[in-house]
Amino acid sequence: MLDEHDAGLLIIDVQGKLARMMHDSEAMIANIRRMIRACQILSVPIVWIEQYPQGLGETVEELSELLVDLRPHIKSTFSVCDCESTLQPLEASGRKQWMVCGIEAHICVYQTVVGMLQRGYQVEVISDAVSSRAASNHQLALQKMHEHGAGLSSVEMAVYELLKDSARPEFKAMLPLMK
Repeated sequence: MLDEHDAGLLIIDVQGKLARMMHDSEAMIANIRRMIRACQILSVPIVWIEQYPQGLGETVEELSELLVDLRPHIKSTFSVCDCESTLQPLEASGRKQWMVCGIEAHICVYQTVVGMLQRGYQVEVISDAVSSRAASNHQLALQKMHEHGAGLSSVEMAVYELLKDSARPEFKAMLPLMK
């Protein structure tokens, strides 16, 4: 079960033209926006990663405009866990649960999730907030990540799991996000 005091959100490589080439990219980007806003409302830390921005471009504006208080951590490796500068913010956070979203599901997201699981993190892949260019690669990646021990969730499922109680004042702030 996700716990807002032990969870973080990891956003992987939603950049430039490549982000627009993903299967159902508009929905994926909208779902990542919803996750970002929910985490901001609940004060859940966010770690933002970019893969070689000189070549792939910067994070899409729909997301970067919400992350103005953060800076992206840059990597050239496919896995966040294989690069000290991108692994460090995960370790420094002290959080043990990570919700993961981004692209591509079968490459950077998959390799990162496996690396995180090997390091003892609990990982929830937000299935409607990850994608690949081909829908078949997205499905294969979800299957393999689950086989390795990752949990699978959706934006709505994860948000309500973090929230836990409709009596909380944050609940009303979440309602517009879930529509």
